[in-house]
Amino acid sequence: MPMFVRKILHKFFILLAKVMVTFAPGARHVVFAGSGSARQLCEHVLRSGATRVLVVTDKPLRELGIVDQATAALREADIDLAIYDGVLPDPTFEIVAEGVAVGKQQGSDAVFAIGGGSAIDAAKIISAGLTSDESPKNWVGFGKLKHEVMPIYAIPTTSGTGSEATMGAVIKDAATSEKHVLSGATLLPRAAALDADLLTGLPPHITAATGMDALTHGIEAYIGIWERGSRKDDSRVAVKLIFEHLGNAYHDGADRNARDGMAMGAYYAGLAINQVNVGNVHAIAHQLGGKYGIPHGLANSLVLPHILEFCRDEAKTQLAELAVLVGAGAESEGESALADKFIQAVRDLRTEVGIPDQSDLIKHEDFEDIATLAIKEGGAYPVPRLLDRDSVMVILNKISG
Repeated sequence: MPMFVRKILHKFFILLAKVMVTFAPGARHVVFAGSGSARQLCEHVLRSGATRVLVVTDKPLRELGIVDQATAALREADIDLAIYDGVLPDPTFEIVAEGVAVGKQQGSDAVFAIGGGSAIDAAKIISAGLTSDESPKNWVGFGKLKHEVMPIYAIPTTSGTGSEATMGAVIKDAATSEKHVLSGATLLPRAAALDADLLTGLPPHITAATGMDALTHGIEAYIGIWERGSRKDDSRVAVKLIFEHLGNAYHDGADRNARDGMAMGAYYAGLAINQVNVGNVHAIAHQLGGKYGIPHGLANSLVLPHILEFCRDEAKTQLAELAVLVGAGAESEGESALADKFIQAVRDLRTEVGIPDQSDLIKHEDFEDIATLAIKEGGAYPVPRLLDRDSVMVILNKISG
């Protein structure tokens, strides 16, 4: 399809999205933050009247005692807790079905997610499955999931996806290895807790990858073409917090100030993308995660600086503003120089936290398929510049080992 036609269709799609959200129902959201906020969230759940709570998490977190620590106030109240700990990275429709089965057997009246983005995303779709017999595959896309879901509560144990602040969830089709996005206002957690007490044991490499994931969210929301709500203010807070705290959190995982800063940075980034969605970094990274199992934060990290270079001219003003925000340059230097300095600052931060430039998992024989899927996905995002085949090929060549 010629690029001029794609640009017209892209403008129409973004206009349609703006109209759809204008009439979409609102969603109430509460967040508790700081040391001990997990207990505050549990008390909030109890006040809501829930008596049969399905906890959705993964086995490592359960074995480490994090799940018991996070749900202590619920267990002390002696309510009915069922635990589904089968979530794996890049959760599939089959994993969701298992969680739904556990919840239906319990007769759950609330879903409590504990973990990273995979656990929270899985919990969201499980909550929708508990109130509908329809296949989740029918909800793939934006705004297709409209029914009321089981109340969702979330405690993120990484500072990355910001899923605790969004109405979207990512799920993988095991048969095709494709990742799909489900989105609907009812998927927004009713309340979340950002508790640094649960983050201090996060390994450095996970701290790095999830932190760069959050940075990607903040940047993509800021440079996107959809002006909506507080997305710019939220993005600026996110980017500044992550630049200030990611290095410290990576080098000293017990640094509570850094952990608090990263938790808030990821949350604000989640608020930003919840308003305007993500961009071309995700369009490519989703394919890398689906095909090769590359963790999402790492995939975003590999792609991020290359996409910033790709849309540098179109997003020059915004990139320059971010450069000044993070102290990479002064306003007097001019937009072009500042845009370049911000892209370099992103590269430098990525290097500081030990993330490589390339991955040996990415294979040349898959480039065509990856490009096709990435271009299709990117066309649904409010990006400043649409992807094209040649540009995706260049990026893939740069990040493959």
